[in-house]
Amino acid sequence: MKRITDYRKLFNISKETNLAELKLIYRGLMKEWHPDKFADEELKADAEAKSKTIIEAYHFLVSISPETHAASLEDYKLTSATSGIDDFLYKGSTLHITFNDGSKYEYFGVQKNTYNKLINSGNLARFARRHIFDSHIYRNVFKPTVVQ
Repeated sequence: MKRITDYRKLFNISKETNLAELKLIYRGLMKEWHPDKFADEELKADAEAKSKTIIEAYHFLVSISPETHAASLEDYKLTSATSGIDDFLYKGSTLHITFNDGSKYEYFGVQKNTYNKLINSGNLARFARRHIFDSHIYRNVFKPTVVQ
């Protein structure tokens, strides 16, 4: 959750900011911090680091936006409902889940006690469907491509 908060502060936005507004803010920040704008090598290096952070933050915020979730909701529901959990990793308050179909998702703000209940549950997928999938901010980290 700290990463979400930090990135929102960087862009000076709220949870309700839509993708069009986010894109405008992103373009403005990139114009301001583009490394080619600076002649001094030290300032150029600082601008390069800042622009990399801005790019990373933009892609992250796009990946957790409600508009992105709405566009990929059908795939997400199919994966979370039909594909079992292959592997998972808990770090901080972020739960990384790899599904049997190869998809990988990150869930933010998962409490330690919820994680403990997950690992002690008899059915991981069932517990996650009830207590994690629809109640936490998530983002798709990896989606396998379908070869036909």
